[in-house]
Amino acid sequence: MEPPARAARLAPAGLARAGGCRHRARDLAAHGARLPARAAAAGRRPGGRAGAGLRAAGFLPRRVATLPVAGLAVLALPLLSSLQFYAGYPLRVVTAEASRWLLAPGFDVAREGTSLMVDGRLVIVDAPCSGVQMVWLGYFTACAVALWARRSDRAFLRRLPMVGLLVLAGNIVRNSVLIAFEGAGHPLAAWAHNALGLVVLAVVCAAIARLMVPERVAPEPAEQPIPGLITTQGGRHVDTVL
Repeated sequence: MEPPARAARLAPAGLARAGGCRHRARDLAAHGARLPARAAAAGRRPGGRAGAGLRAAGFLPRRVATLPVAGLAVLALPLLSSLQFYAGYPLRVVTAEASRWLLAPGFDVAREGTSLMVDGRLVIVDAPCSGVQMVWLGYFTACAVALWARRSDRAFLRRLPMVGLLVLAGNIVRNSVLIAFEGAGHPLAAWAHNALGLVVLAVVCAAIARLMVPERVAPEPAEQPIPGLITTQGGRHVDTVL
């Protein structure tokens, strides 16, 4: 049994250690309570959870947007056959109806499914005319240019609907021109058919690229030099007599 004096000396030290343990326990509890809130905030941001996972795995630097990288990863999958199977027919119907509406002022046009009767001539909007390949290349252009231009996830997400509209409009214009030549009895040759498709594709991709590139702010005009002074930007002003 320890003497009373030694016991009295040890008691404050034990109380101090116990108090320190309680403080550490409170700090750990507070830190643990903050973790779910941080995780929820990260999940609420566009691409927050995916970006946190990719950055934690060491794939992405902090300043690189997540959604364009995720989009390129999705486009790298073999999706064209599935897109053609599920989305090809609806896209062909939309394209045929829009072409009928555009050609109605100059032709007698009737639509049934994906087929058009143009001045008594049957024109079919078949699978290659659905625009699925243009959809793939349009979104690939959007993701690649957004990464090059260092667009944020929020800015990239705001522009995605416009990308779809540009692709749909380009496909409708291309099909309308081809159907007009078919309906007039002057079908285009194979090389002209392909050339028209490439031109429309280039215009659509250029418009998507321009959409994703941020506008440059024009620099303020430099101050006009004062007569009688030799001035160099960032240098000293030297008085002269002219």
